[in-house]
Amino acid sequence: MSYAFHVDLRGIVDLLSHHLYASPRVYVRELMQNAVDAITARRAGDPGAAGEIRIHPAESAGDGTLRVEDSGIGLTEAQVHELLATIGRSSKRDELGFARHEFLGQFGIGLLSCFLVADEIRVSTRAAGSPTVEWIGYADGRYELQVAPAERERAGQGTTVTLVPRRGEDHWLRRDAVIEIASQYGSMLPTPVYVGDKLITTGLAPWETDGAESPAARRARLTAYAEEVFGFAPFDVIDLAVPAAGLRGVAFVLPMPANPASRVAHRVYLKQMLLSEDIERLLPEWAFFVRCVVDTGELRPTASREALYEDALLDQVRESLGDGLRGWLTRLGRSDPRRLQAFLRVHHLGVKALAVHDDEMLRLVDQWWPFETNMGPLTLAEFRERYGIVRYTPSVDEFRQLAAVAAAQNIAVVNAGYVYDAQLAGRLPDLDAEIVTEVLAASDLATRLEPLDPDADLAVRPFLTLARRTLDRLGVEVLVRAFEPASLPALHLLDGDTALVVDLRHGQEQADELWSSILGTFAQGRDDRPQLVFNYRNPLVRQAIAASDEELTTLAVEGLYVQALLLGHQPLRPADTAALNQSFLGLLARAMGGPR
Repeated sequence: MSYAFHVDLRGIVDLLSHHLYASPRVYVRELMQNAVDAITARRAGDPGAAGEIRIHPAESAGDGTLRVEDSGIGLTEAQVHELLATIGRSSKRDELGFARHEFLGQFGIGLLSCFLVADEIRVSTRAAGSPTVEWIGYADGRYELQVAPAERERAGQGTTVTLVPRRGEDHWLRRDAVIEIASQYGSMLPTPVYVGDKLITTGLAPWETDGAESPAARRARLTAYAEEVFGFAPFDVIDLAVPAAGLRGVAFVLPMPANPASRVAHRVYLKQMLLSEDIERLLPEWAFFVRCVVDTGELRPTASREALYEDALLDQVRESLGDGLRGWLTRLGRSDPRRLQAFLRVHHLGVKALAVHDDEMLRLVDQWWPFETNMGPLTLAEFRERYGIVRYTPSVDEFRQLAAVAAAQNIAVVNAGYVYDAQLAGRLPDLDAEIVTEVLAASDLATRLEPLDPDADLAVRPFLTLARRTLDRLGVEVLVRAFEPASLPALHLLDGDTALVVDLRHGQEQADELWSSILGTFAQGRDDRPQLVFNYRNPLVRQAIAASDEELTTLAVEGLYVQALLLGHQPLRPADTAALNQSFLGLLARAMGGPR
């Protein structure tokens, strides 16, 4: 046995009018939308029909009500039943011709938004060849319908909607509020809209021109528009067009850096009616450096008409708009390299995020974005031309450790420790198979340093034994090599993998027994240790090697170790701080001739 659902009409009205829409402001938009659709429907059969919308705010009538009049097609009694009193059924709306492509409305529930501000909605409407019909809807779900008496018969086709304000919501129906809301939503509508005697429609989109406007004048006008709407003078203005979605508009490039993780919202119009000023995901995620104003005829809105429906067409639009932004960047690189460099100084993060997956943008970054290297700022293309192999460090700390020593050995290194840089350097062979890239880790540099000759190696063994015994408790491996610059006494080398093992061991020391055993499983079987490489060419190191005072040598080893940590921008652990204090105080005492 089957049963029918029991629907609480009052609950449905409350749900739609109070929970579907974000703000009572939308009631003006929905009333204008219905009026525009009615005029569009009339002109389909009578192209020469006049069309205008007049909104009379609460002050006009004197009784606190608001009236919206249109010269549209009007409704018959049967159509009023189907369109104003049926919720959730679209088939009859389609049959009656009010769900066609050229109409703004697609859902037939817009009138219910008026219950956000009104307890009662009155509709007086007349279709061609039919009498005037009066419909009254109440917030509790009831409605009344009758043919108007002769004294209230309309003179011609059209519809008048009257709102009786709800207590406490009458301010939404007053002149200043209605002008502000109607101007926000309907300024671009092709149909004249008046609030009282004030015309609020301009009929032109910001990106359109009358044909006599010069490019410079258009740019100045769009700049002023961006300052008014978004609060900034754009770095540049990019025209947008996606014919498949009937989309046209402009993108304003931000003149200041933008946070890639911040919310990016755009102003979107649907058939020249403002959909929302807060539409997200119109552009690809990497395009966080622009704000758009667009009008579309094909993209689908959600039921509340405050967002775009996610579908294949929106995906296609997003991709097409991304292609347009890529094309602008490429053209800028060809026509105005200085301006492109100025753009990259502000928005390099967005471009690099795109270049991680896009070869065309990778070429742009390769040619124009200067990377930090130990040979000075260079683009990747300049670096390859000078040094051949692109050697890079994947972290800023490793670059700081290696930069000076690598430069002294004539090893050029790129600092790829900033966001996306290591991925971009690793992707260079995708542009050209002949490009060679190589990650230079701290442990790799030790193998490139010059080993000692046999006699020197034999001479440093006592020192090396003492140094290893001194630093073993600090978990450091000690080497002696000869390298430039000779002014650097010791080099602390710690690559990413070793740093992870060191952190795990430190965590084991600080954690309880359970967590210590868990962390131990990750470090099990690994004996990775940071390296301290003493420079045999440094006079102070040579002095320490030759010293016969074991205590003095120990203090020197501890001091040089901590100095190497500080030069490598490494944090000091409590044990390192203790070694620093012991070395400093011990050497100070020896220098002053005090007790050992």
